Amino acid sequence: MSSYKGKVLLIVNTATGCGFTPQYDELQDLYELHQKDGLEILDFPCNQFGEQAPGSDEEIHSFCTGRYGITFPQFAKIEVNGENASPLYKYLTQNTTFSGFSGAMGLVLKVAVRKMDKDYKNNGLIKWNFTKFLIDRSGNIVARFEPTEPLENVKAKIEEVL
Repeated sequence: MSSYKGKVLLIVNTATGCGFTPQYDELQDLYELHQKDGLEILDFPCNQFGEQAPGSDEEIHSFCTGRYGITFPQFAKIEVNGENASPLYKYLTQNTTFSGFSGAMGLVLKVAVRKMDKDYKNNGLIKWNFTKFLIDRSGNIVARFEPTEPLENVKAKIEEVL
C-alpha cells in the first residue's frame, strides 16, 4: 500500500457475477475523470458473497478489462471477512460501521444478509460485493459506502476529498 501514499483511494471488493457488477462502468468513468487528480481505485475481487467471483485471478482480470475496460489496479482474489480476511480488510471493517442499504436492491440484500449474519446492522463486517471505502491522502478512512449507495454520492465525496 505504500506505493499509494499521498493518493486518494477508493477500495472496493468486487465480483464478476453480481447484480452490482455493472458498477465497473461507473468506477472506470470515475477513474478516468480523477486519476490525474490523485485518485486510485483498488479492486479486490472476493468470492465470499454468493460465490459470485468463481474464476481465477486471470479470468476475472480478463473479464473486467474485456467487458468493462477497467484500467485501475486489480489485485488477486481475497477474503474480506472471517479468519482468513486480508489485513487491509480487517483494518477497514474494524474501523467503520455498516451504514445501511438503500433503494429496492437494499430490500433484497437485507433478506440475504440477515440469513448470513443476524446481527449485521451492528458490526462492521462487509455485507456484500461492491462495498467501498474512501481513504484520504493521509491514509484516513473518510467514508464507507454500501453497494446500494448511488455512485453519484460516492463521486461527490471523492471530489470533496480531492
